[in-house]
Amino acid sequence: MARIIIVSNRVAVPSGDNGKRAGGLEVSIRSFLKQHEGIWLGWSGRVVPRGRAITRTIENGGVSYIVTDLTRTDYEQYYNGFANGTLWPILHYRLDLTNYSSRALNGYMRVNDQFAAQLDNVIRPDDVIWVHDYHLFPLAKALRERGHENRIGFFLHVPFPPPDVLTALPKHERLILALCHYDLVGFQTDRDADNFARYLADECNMPNRGRRVFMAGRRTVQVGTFPVGVETGEYNHLAERSMRSSFVREVLASIADRSLIIGVDRLDYSKGIKLRMDAFERFLEVNTPWRGAVTYLQITPRSRSEIRDYAEMERRIGETVGRVNGTYGEAAWTPIRYLNRPYRRAALAGLFRASRAALVTPLRDGMNLVAKEYVAAQDPEDPGVLILSRFAGAALEFRAALLVNPYDTEAVADAIAQGLAMPLGERRSRHRDLFKILAKHDIKHWGDRFVEALTQPSGKLAVVAA
Repeated sequence: MARIIIVSNRVAVPSGDNGKRAGGLEVSIRSFLKQHEGIWLGWSGRVVPRGRAITRTIENGGVSYIVTDLTRTDYEQYYNGFANGTLWPILHYRLDLTNYSSRALNGYMRVNDQFAAQLDNVIRPDDVIWVHDYHLFPLAKALRERGHENRIGFFLHVPFPPPDVLTALPKHERLILALCHYDLVGFQTDRDADNFARYLADECNMPNRGRRVFMAGRRTVQVGTFPVGVETGEYNHLAERSMRSSFVREVLASIADRSLIIGVDRLDYSKGIKLRMDAFERFLEVNTPWRGAVTYLQITPRSRSEIRDYAEMERRIGETVGRVNGTYGEAAWTPIRYLNRPYRRAALAGLFRASRAALVTPLRDGMNLVAKEYVAAQDPEDPGVLILSRFAGAALEFRAALLVNPYDTEAVADAIAQGLAMPLGERRSRHRDLFKILAKHDIKHWGDRFVEALTQPSGKLAVVAA
């Protein structure tokens, strides 16, 4: 049987800290590797002086973790500079926050070539290679240039914008056309897959065999949709157990008998945290009976703090929290609890189950697994209400959530009031519909669907839609 080689920017080597909050990419890959032996290659997370970077292999549970260091220059140009200073805002439709430099692009291409060089040492002719996310757009091209003809797939965990946004990126052709060196390019939603297909058809005039199968020279490129899910049943059991933990009991005791609203997001401008807090402030302003009767817990671990835009965003959010708590708080009640630290997966599962509502209101998101984990965690007999941005990929599946425009603070405030007052029968009905969708797209089957599509014979190509 062919080996699966997974490549991503960061590698989550098993350790005692793995229970901490993980991003969607890490959750997805870990779930796949529970069932498959293989190799996972990427950055170690270490930044070292020039000439001190090393590559290490760690064996654990049938998986070989190959991790390599980055120099300070590579980190600043590849990671901070191009991946997160240029691509991240473009992919999230934020042209106003995009910073571009040729030096950063060169650093991005250089690190991708370094990853290809590391792979060159371990690839066998029958290996299947699965590359993840926006840090590694050109990796397949670098491997093809080294002579590798393996089946190589790519999955983008974040959104993919329409051509009129993407073409604002300088030298976009050099970067986006590199994706045509993959055999399969996968996305979270049909919207994202169609945006990429439109780019190839309209901007590049690439010949196609159907709406999502393109001919790039001698290579056939499939475009597919593979929505990421969660381990639905297991997560529900985890949440049920965690409700009995001392941590969750202490949190619930500290808010007395107040209703709990929860938000869990990495600190990032795409998450819409400032607008969400403005909406909660508006909710308190117009719903006086709820003052003192509800607590909003926002858990937001810091990220990319060395990037100026992130530091400014953190300052504005902190000011908003201070204003809301100063205006509406009492000696025995703090309206917003704002925490900048990660919590273990089990602790979050218990808090999700204990919350009357969840605020998941990103301005743009590929999928958003917090929304799915919140639904999975609920007690079906007394479930909470998911308030979800229409611009999250999950909204295309979760029509039974309270869908909102995160830019409309009045509408979000109204949704908070509606969610807190929702009758039990309606809550059960909405949750039943959402849970059914979760079970259909359980993460256990996600990776297998992708690899099956990637490895099918070229003569049986078809539009891929999970």
